[in-house]
Amino acid sequence: MSIAHEYNLKFIEDSAQSIGAEYKGRRSGSFGDLAIFSFYPTKNLGTYGDGGMIITSKEEYVDYCRIFRSHGADPKYYHKYIGINSRLDEIHAAILNLKFKYLDKWLVDRFNIAYRYETLFERYNLLKMMKLPINDIRYTQHRNHTFNQYVIYAKNRDKLQKFLRRKGIGTNIYYPLCLHLQECFKYLGYKEGDFPVAERASKYVLALPMYPELTREEQEYIVEKINEFYDLGDK
Repeated sequence: MSIAHEYNLKFIEDSAQSIGAEYKGRRSGSFGDLAIFSFYPTKNLGTYGDGGMIITSKEEYVDYCRIFRSHGADPKYYHKYIGINSRLDEIHAAILNLKFKYLDKWLVDRFNIAYRYETLFERYNLLKMMKLPINDIRYTQHRNHTFNQYVIYAKNRDKLQKFLRRKGIGTNIYYPLCLHLQECFKYLGYKEGDFPVAERASKYVLALPMYPELTREEQEYIVEKINEFYDLGDK
């Protein structure tokens, strides 16, 4: 924000995966000029289809967003901007209103599940095998994590994923190809090696099952199978 103010830039927060996250008592979405949230079904607060939300404290942005989301028309059939059709369906809004009251409880459940993962990894002496997202979070008072995903940094990631799939455990990779290597950004002229940290992460990260209803028994099974994979010599 200080950089944005110095150079007179607009600050837009991408809060798609961080609804409920806090930093020094302020929640994600409350820092910038605008913030966007996703209500895709896999998000911590999701509807039963596509949906999202923009929030802002600036009245001029409110007016623009309301016009832009409805084909840029103001009034109807008179188009002030080239807009899009981005209205949230009433059924999805009703679903979100119903689920919203459970959000804080679900966030606590997710954190407890993340903590349990770390405890189980410690039990199997797997902490040295992977970097975990919770390691320094539980000891830090000024921030909290929403765990939209629980992502580990695993050696032999692709083999591990296939092994877990055979054991009936679903995992995912967010994201297998960095932005600068995507075909749509080829015109920017970047090549492999230009962003080594991002490229390394794309080869090692693996998201384990994470949702509020995940049971202790299911987690124990997941970590047991990860340990079995590495015990077989895949290190």
